Amino acid sequence: MAAPERLKTLRRVDRPWWLAVVACSGAVVLGHFLRQLNIALNPLAWSSAEIISAMLSFTIAASVLVRYYGTGNRVSLLLGLTFGVTGIIHLGAIFEFYDHFLKPSEQLRVPVSWMIGQMLLGLLLLVACVINKWLPWPRDPGKNVVALFSIVVSATCLVAATFLIFPITAAIRPHSPTPRVWELLPAVVFLIAAIVLDSVKESDGFAFDTALVWVAGLNVISHLIASQSARLLDASAGVAELVNAISYIVLLGATLLDNSRLFRQVRILAISDSLTGLANYRHLVDVLQNELERSGRTDRPFSVLLMDLDGLKKINDRHGHVIGSRALCRVATILRLNCRSIDAAARYGGDEFALVLPETNVLAAEQVADRVRDCLISDEEVPQLSISIGVATFPKCGVTVQQLLEFADRDLYAMKEQSKRGSLEKRRRS
Repeated sequence: MAAPERLKTLRRVDRPWWLAVVACSGAVVLGHFLRQLNIALNPLAWSSAEIISAMLSFTIAASVLVRYYGTGNRVSLLLGLTFGVTGIIHLGAIFEFYDHFLKPSEQLRVPVSWMIGQMLLGLLLLVACVINKWLPWPRDPGKNVVALFSIVVSATCLVAATFLIFPITAAIRPHSPTPRVWELLPAVVFLIAAIVLDSVKESDGFAFDTALVWVAGLNVISHLIASQSARLLDASAGVAELVNAISYIVLLGATLLDNSRLFRQVRILAISDSLTGLANYRHLVDVLQNELERSGRTDRPFSVLLMDLDGLKKINDRHGHVIGSRALCRVATILRLNCRSIDAAARYGGDEFALVLPETNVLAAEQVADRVRDCLISDEEVPQLSISIGVATFPKCGVTVQQLLEFADRDLYAMKEQSKRGSLEKRRRS
């Protein structure tokens, strides 16, 4: 590897570490600064923030599950179930919080349910990095749901048992350099998850994978700021809660962007031919119907070219189906090159194509047909291709989709018969 390339690689590797160090140090400094401010949050505001976080968790869960059914990505399913459970825990933290708040004589501590939710999210983010590689998965989607639901429930029970059975307290020590020292544990878990997620991130263009890294990183910052909180509802705790909510918003936004992209891809696949990229028969009928309605209002003609690639079976038999598929793509390319932006080219079926020409009379349509034939003749790629074309014009040749296609089909096969007779006459003369 050349020296400049090796230097670039090292920079790409080192940059996340430097960013992590700077961000973590800045979070601790910010938390210490906020700790000095004499600000007390309203318990109602904190409860509202928890409710918002819970609603965001449920929305993320629903959006991520939609993404799973669209992509089959099991990490999406795991995290969708995780955020669903986290949302329930956020709601439970509200009741536990008020229970502690109404008992001021006890030692001040953070609700255990909040700790359980954060540790669960961090651990399952870490598990999600390697879950596809370590565990065999059934092909049945229903069994995948059961398997991952079992993992989430087991992890939830394990984390809850750890905090409830063992004497782990979340006490706040106001005079300590780090009042909430236990906040460092989930911070470390989220930091490891962020590093691992960044290293295994797939380059498929989805925002979800990048957002997971940011979610883990923002949770690191949130816990480091919270570690400097000397009171249950001081400025450090409020900013930490805000950063935590921002991480949810980032992931929700990324999930919605990915879902809109998936829906767009599904729509394109539903109206296009997978081989040629042209419109399919279903979309062709829709275009023709819309054009009939528009031309009926404006009283202007439009034309349809119905085309048949000559001798595709012979090409497949002689050169193979790969070359035959290539021949279809060559025709599609020529149609695209000879289309206006308002025209619509489609693969009618098999070796047949169609071209809808808005506001085009029969003479202009025949000129387009001649141009398409000339382009195929001048194409030097082997094998040489030829095409038969039938023309139908609204309203002269028909006033419905079926009438127009039937007229163009008759014109197409009349042209084929004429071409066959011409070939026979040439053979007889020779």
